[in-house]
Amino acid sequence: MKNFSRYGISIPQILLPENIDTATWSVVACDQYTQDRDYWEKVEQTVSGKNSTLNIILPEVYLNDDDKPQRIEQIKKTMREYIEGNVFKEEQEFIYVERTTAYGRKRHGLVACIDLDKYEWKPFSKALIRATEATILERIPPRMEIRRGAPIESPHIMLLVNDPDHSLVEGTGEAVIKAGTAPCYEGPLMQNSGSIKGYPVKDEKALEIFENALSKIAEKNTDKDGNVFMFAVGDGNHSLATAKAIWDEVKLNNGGKKLDDGTVTVPAGFENHNARFALIEIVNIFDTGLTFEPIHRVLFNIKPLDIINAIKDNLNGTVSEVSSKENLIDTVKNSSADFGFVFTENGSQKYVLVKTEIKELAVARLQPVIDNFLKSVNASKDQIDYIHGTEEVFRLGAKENTVAVLLPPVAKDSFFATINSRGPLPRKSFSMGEADEKRFYLECRKLF
Repeated sequence: MKNFSRYGISIPQILLPENIDTATWSVVACDQYTQDRDYWEKVEQTVSGKNSTLNIILPEVYLNDDDKPQRIEQIKKTMREYIEGNVFKEEQEFIYVERTTAYGRKRHGLVACIDLDKYEWKPFSKALIRATEATILERIPPRMEIRRGAPIESPHIMLLVNDPDHSLVEGTGEAVIKAGTAPCYEGPLMQNSGSIKGYPVKDEKALEIFENALSKIAEKNTDKDGNVFMFAVGDGNHSLATAKAIWDEVKLNNGGKKLDDGTVTVPAGFENHNARFALIEIVNIFDTGLTFEPIHRVLFNIKPLDIINAIKDNLNGTVSEVSSKENLIDTVKNSSADFGFVFTENGSQKYVLVKTEIKELAVARLQPVIDNFLKSVNASKDQIDYIHGTEEVFRLGAKENTVAVLLPPVAKDSFFATINSRGPLPRKSFSMGEADEKRFYLECRKLF
């Protein structure tokens, strides 16, 4: 087997059930529908009496419930039962994934392992694998309880690769399909979430294509100091940060030493410990089936012109009033760094445009200005909210004492460059598709 360690990648020992039923085995990422217990109760009804990844994850809707310790204990017990009961077959392979969502979009992915010593969530890291959004430290310890000592892991983590040539994921997948490889799973996903198909990737030709693509991507994403930005965490950053924290804990408990820079040395005999690695799915940021939606802002009890002028002044912008909702939408949507403002003034609906010449990802420059402004007027935390969807911007902007801010599309071509130069993006910067388009648990791997 080829060695991809220089890129932070390894070929995992994949666990998949025999004769897998995707409609009941596979469930959506645990961090979705966190305010919707009905959704998860319907999932429980769907999988009742069947082997399912639902039984080996903790949906975050239950994360603060009193019975969390009992749930975690049952999860780990079920993991052991699945292993000891020969639920799985085990193969060393990548998995090429084709996911068709309920919206008809087809997304391509490649399931692999990453080396957690090549990943860092801290701002301005120059690691091979970096966070895209700010990591909230208090979210890590509760997740460590679940991973600590868990016999199995199953990923909802998605890593983005900067591949405008579509050579890595799509190129590898094309080679696998051309070779006549049979799928290792195929079927519908529950709750009308589309369908999924996976192909094993282990023949030499496909692996050679994969390796050549990695090499070219690494070369193109190397900065003047020789640092390579290989992958960015698109979804599941707190899960990946948790996996790293557990790996550091394993190292420290077995003779590893914490260095001045915060890294922990690998103790002898632990170089290939399962906890060093995490199962993830690689997705090309330029995949035509991957939607990047901006998350808009809404401010309450703020004087509209004050925030507009603050943004104009700090971002060297120009301000103009726009005649209609449609005009504002078109202008912002067709820009990379213009912002729309929707509010009422003396009973009249107002549409204002701030044009800027920002070259980085727009939200990375906007949010610090908003934060500083809110601090300057002693605003409370509940005076800002984050909203999905253009129509919601205009619905809220029609209310008194409200300023809704329409953000431009997330520019895929400047995404990696912005993170490389400015560090992780502000929280709530972008969304990768709708909730039911997120990754579904399917592949597993032994952990402890």
